[in-house]
Amino acid sequence: MAASGTPASAVPPEYGPALRALAAELRALPPSCGPVRLVAVDGHAGSGKTTFAGRLSAALDGAPVVHLDDLATHAEPFGWTERLREQVLEPLAAGRGAAYRVYDWTLRRFDGTAPVPAAPVVLVEGVGAGRRAVRPWLARVIWMELDAGAARLRGERRDGPELADFWADWARAESAHFAADPSRPHAATRVDGVTGRITPGTVGEPSTSP
Repeated sequence: MAASGTPASAVPPEYGPALRALAAELRALPPSCGPVRLVAVDGHAGSGKTTFAGRLSAALDGAPVVHLDDLATHAEPFGWTERLREQVLEPLAAGRGAAYRVYDWTLRRFDGTAPVPAAPVVLVEGVGAGRRAVRPWLARVIWMELDAGAARLRGERRDGPELADFWADWARAESAHFAADPSRPHAATRVDGVTGRITPGTVGEPSTSP
C-alpha cells in the first residue's frame, strides 16, 4: 500500500476551506520528528480516521500517510510501537525517508513495503496513533469525535457479518487500550466523525470516549 496520500479531487468542496486552514496550521507548527511535523489521526475503529487522513493529505498536497493497520497484526493489534519507531520514526528523525513493512491481513504475514518520504508533514492514522509512546514525536494529535458504540456499528455495517467475531475481539482490545492510554485528552484538534466538522480541542480535557 502506497503512502503518498490521495488526489486533491478526493476532498469534497464543503470540506475544502476548513481543511485548507488546518493544513496551513499544521505546516506552521515546529518540526517534531527531525524536519517532519508528525501528525496523528486517532479515534475508535470505524470513526472515519482513514477517510479524514486521506482528505487532509490531499489538502497538504499529498502528504504521506502511515496506516497503522499496516503495522498491526492479528496477534498484536496494539503491538506495533517498536515497528513504527524503528521503521518510520527514527529514519524521519534523522532526516531520511523511511519505509515500513506492510502486514497482509489475509495472508497473516508481512508482505511488501510502503515508503514514507521525509515530507514537511507526515500523517499517522489508526487507533492509538496518539498513544503515550508516540506523543514525544508528534506535532499534533487529531481525534475523530465518534463514540465507540457508533463507530463499531459503522465498522460492522461496512465489513459485513462475516467479520462479527473479529469486531467483538477488537472492541475488547480497543477498550482496554484507551482505558490505559487515552489519546483524546491530548488532541488539540477534534473532527466530528459524522459531519466532518473540524473544531479546536482542549488539551488535557478528561476523556469521555475511553
